[in-house]
Order: sequence, then C-alpha cells, then structure tokens
Amino acid sequence: MATAIWVLVVDDYEAWRRFVSTTLQKLPQMRVIGEAFDGPSAVLSAQQLRPDLIVLDVGLPGLNGIEVARRIRDLRLNSKILFLTENRSHEVAEEALRAGGNGYVVKSDAAGELLLAVEAVLEDKPFVSSSLARIGLTDPKDQYASDAHRGIVGPSFPSQKVELVRRHDVGFYFDDRNFLDDLTRFIGTALNAGNAAVVVATEAHREGLLPRLLAHGVDIIQAIEQRRYIALDAALMISNLTVNNQLDPERFLKVAGDLIVTAAGALKNEHPRVAICGECEPPLWTFGNGEAAIEFEKLWNEIVKRYDVDILCGYSLGTVQNVMDNHLFGRICALHSAVHSSPEGF
Repeated sequence: MATAIWVLVVDDYEAWRRFVSTTLQKLPQMRVIGEAFDGPSAVLSAQQLRPDLIVLDVGLPGLNGIEVARRIRDLRLNSKILFLTENRSHEVAEEALRAGGNGYVVKSDAAGELLLAVEAVLEDKPFVSSSLARIGLTDPKDQYASDAHRGIVGPSFPSQKVELVRRHDVGFYFDDRNFLDDLTRFIGTALNAGNAAVVVATEAHREGLLPRLLAHGVDIIQAIEQRRYIALDAALMISNLTVNNQLDPERFLKVAGDLIVTAAGALKNEHPRVAICGECEPPLWTFGNGEAAIEFEKLWNEIVKRYDVDILCGYSLGTVQNVMDNHLFGRICALHSAVHSSPEGF
C-alpha cells in the first residue's frame, strides 16, 4: 500500500474546500487531515499537523496566502505548497512562487489540472496552470512551466505581460447583496468607461441594480436613453431559448449575437465593447437541469470567441446548493476565466 499523503486544505470558501477534498479522494493515498478558512488558522494548522501538502488560496481573511506561505517556510516545515486561487495576475502568481509555493493553479483550470499539479509538486516538479504558462508566466524559482494537457512539466517560457482581452467569469453568491455588489462593479465599470451593458436577470435584481449604479456614479438614465444599457428578464429569456426544457443552441447564438450588435451599435467608440451579466442558467436548476446550465456556459464561451465582450454569469447559492454536486461545480468553474465567490460559501 502506498504511503499516505497528509493534506491541509486552506480556503475561505467552503464549496472549494469540499471540491478539493472530493477531487483529492481520486488519488487513494491522499488523506485530508485538516481544513482552514483564514490565514492565521492556516499557519497554526500547518504547524500543528505538519502536512505533506498544503493546498492554499491567495485571498484569505486575516492573512493572505502569500504571507501564510512565507510564515510556513519560516517554520522550516517540509510541506509542499500548492496555490489554488482565482487570481490570474502574473505578478501575484510569481510572488506566490517566490514566497515558497511549489505550484500555482487557477481555479477555473482546477477540474482538469488539480490532480496533475498535486502529482507534480509531490515529485518536486514546479507546476503552473496551462492558461498562465501558455501566455508566458515563468516559475521564478526555476526552469519549469506546466503542459497540463499532456500531464508533463517542461521548460518555462520568457516572462512577459499579456492582458486577457476577453473575460467569461462566474460568480457564486450567498445572498442578493453579494450578487448586486459584484454586478454593480461589473456593469458600472463598463458604463463609466463609455461601453455598453446587457443585463439578463430577475426583476428584483434588475430593480435593485439601478439605484446602486446611480450611487456608483453611473448616469443610468442617459445610458438607457442612448441604448447603451439593455435589461432583460431571465425567465423570459429562458423560455425564448428552450423547447421542452431543452436549449436551442442556434437560437441562443442568434439572440445573443443580435443583442450584442444592438448594444455595440449605440456606441461611438472605435472598438465598441459590451459587458454582459447573465443569470439565465440558475433558473434551469429549478428543473434539476444542470447539464443545460453547462451547455449555456459553453455557448457563452462561443460568444466570447466571436465578439468583444466581457461576461459575468451569476449563480444564487440558495437556488443551486442542493442540486449542484462537486463534479458539476468543478465543470462549471472550468468553463470560466475566473471565479467570484461569496465569502459565506454554501
């Protein structure tokens, strides 16, 4: 029998701790012996448990993950540290590796890369998510970047800054306040920059968004008059895009494309850009239709390829927490460029 590998999982988001623990169980020698939800408890747990591997988030309350890694290294523990975070910044990733990390996995890549990363760092091979390695992130401690699609670790590439041109993010929110706060920042930033925005949401969220945008400094009345702001009902959109609870991909691409062209047509920018927030997927969960939500996300990825858009898909934890298992959760996260999470988790 293989020697057991003791693992400490550190993340302030309970769903991610569950996802990591469930995923690690696919490797029979893995034993999750502890969990921590903030920086100070992570350092204390590492000191007390002395795990072989620490799966560590960057954005932690009390003490960020990079400082946690530094303190663990100061304790001269032999634990391997694998960062698992939604932060895609090259500077943050490089600093995390300098602080003592053996690997860095972006959460949106975790479904396909987490186990590869674990195996690599346990073999003393540095690992960097393929989505970062492909665009030039180096491992500052040494010579390797991951080729996750083949499951091997190879030479690094020269460091360079490459900005992601288009985004398709996902957010999981504990309550309406969390969702509206994120939505206000996402839509408000776009409108204040002179871009267009399309919001597909429930009536309550559409109404709650308007005063928040005003408080954010957005002249929302003018944006509506200029047709730079389009708000649609999520349930009505679902009914227009599905037949017998089945998604019609061709109709989806046409309707979404027409909306984007209409919104972009109201702009005078040389390179018009549209921000889209959609919560069309969550209503499908009321029918237990998780696969339809997956198809929606794949189609949004196709939209990102075709148009200059930024997309935020919002999931209400109150709606999906009882019907979304860890496997579907990981599949949804893997289809996005970044994951936003409510601190309360589910």
